[in-house]
Amino acid sequence: MEGDGTTGWHISRPSARGAPLADAGSMSIRAVLGRVFSSVDASGPRPVLTLGSGDPTACASFRPPPEAEDAIVDALRSGKHNGYSPTIGVLSARRAIAEYLSRDLPYQLSPDDIYLTSGCCQAIDVMISILAQPGSNILLPKPGFPLYESRTMFSNLEDRHFNLIPDRGWEADLESVEALADENTVAMVIVNPSNPCGSVYSHDHLAKIAETARKLGIIIIADEVYDHLAFGNKPFIPMGIFADIVPVITVGSISKRWLVPGWRLGWIAMCDLNGILKEAKVDKSIESYINITNDPATFIQGAVPQIIANTKEDYFMKILNLLRNSADLCYGKIKETRGITCPHKPEGSMFVMAKLDLSCLDGIQDDLDFCCRLAKEESVIVLPGSALGMKDWIRITFAMDMPTLENALERIKSFCQRHAKLEA
Repeated sequence: MEGDGTTGWHISRPSARGAPLADAGSMSIRAVLGRVFSSVDASGPRPVLTLGSGDPTACASFRPPPEAEDAIVDALRSGKHNGYSPTIGVLSARRAIAEYLSRDLPYQLSPDDIYLTSGCCQAIDVMISILAQPGSNILLPKPGFPLYESRTMFSNLEDRHFNLIPDRGWEADLESVEALADENTVAMVIVNPSNPCGSVYSHDHLAKIAETARKLGIIIIADEVYDHLAFGNKPFIPMGIFADIVPVITVGSISKRWLVPGWRLGWIAMCDLNGILKEAKVDKSIESYINITNDPATFIQGAVPQIIANTKEDYFMKILNLLRNSADLCYGKIKETRGITCPHKPEGSMFVMAKLDLSCLDGIQDDLDFCCRLAKEESVIVLPGSALGMKDWIRITFAMDMPTLENALERIKSFCQRHAKLEA
């Protein structure tokens, strides 16, 4: 069905949740990493090295800019941000984020297009909740960020997975997108730069995604929490530049680019040049849902304009250089390790996906077994790919200081050597 104008866009209204929270929560990265951590030998002589989570802040090299810390102090001391926040967020913060996002767009977002959330996770929660109704489905990438699956399960929204193709730089398989979609499909999710793949999409591929969504009459949820963390040959391009073709809901936060995941300041941005989302009252649904959820801390909102305005470009370049160097190290060490292969050198975010060759490893049953044994024997934590929809793969986080990363990768190499099958 064509998605021209306001006809044929499969946008649905909020509905009640149904799936048990315990079932949804068991799919989370935290839950899976908890199982891996339980295998660590606490009495072992070596420190535990964690390459499993997406929080680089334990490393001294990955600190927020001093301008951001100063902005928080100034907001607290001003005495202006101790009360409740407006439902959709403090106006000055929404204006600053609208201007920040508009730098990369061929049009200007207004503060009315921005809704502030408690991190990008709450932005995902809001969007899944307002799109869910019995019988509807949403298209999610595989591999992908498992919070989407958890939220869809909890909201009784069917998830259907389209493949990302490793040998094509983890591009979306748009043929599978078209095969999966039907009249009950409400949206497709694109994560760019990618968690967990470390890929960055080209302008041409994003344009093809936009045209596919327009053809199917579905909106795009663009998860851009790693916006601008692109250090390869391809620059970061926001999905919102195609809002004249397809309605785009962008979700993001200050967590990754400013290295402050614990500050919990995210957003939803409506990129809706043709007014399709507003005609379907998606803006009203977002506001209604936010009315019954918690707000990001008011003093963080108060600090956002100063954080965005005062952070120097040198800071961002320093972080990109750190990520580029650690990605190069990670990719090179994986290539040296028999039993693990990496189909695509990471170009963005903080992650790389690596495939296990179990035919080279003696007695390793699957990716979870690999990760649990690695934790027990080498005190190194990596994330099983099955948590991301990719059995017998692992996700490695490379956002850490080079000596620690090299130590961890050498331990992984030693583990694989110890478990290597003898060649005939």
